Amino acid sequence: MEHSSQLLKGVLDMVLLALIAEEPSYGYEMVDKLQQKGLELVSEGSIYPLLSRLQKKGYIAGYFVESAGGPPRKYYRIEKSGRQQLADWSEEWNRLSAGVGGVLDGHHGGNHG
Repeated sequence: MEHSSQLLKGVLDMVLLALIAEEPSYGYEMVDKLQQKGLELVSEGSIYPLLSRLQKKGYIAGYFVESAGGPPRKYYRIEKSGRQQLADWSEEWNRLSAGVGGVLDGHHGGNHG
């Protein structure tokens, strides 16, 4: 579990950017979407520092939307530079995951040693 958490931490910026690229979202909604996709380790508190960092880098922009019966919600939308960064990270991730997959497949291939 701890190892999963460390692995996820390394890719969470990319995953959040991908979610926001699909459609503008607010924090709780992103956590819910990630949990539906099997990333249960993500909590609302853990994503706000990441969203803030992505915003400071200019990859996303935050804006407020009135919500029925509550305070306004802060939504995030992707910026042009964020789309480019997401494309770069996706390419890097595909190379990395293919390489890791190749090593793991070789490991499960039988008795080597």
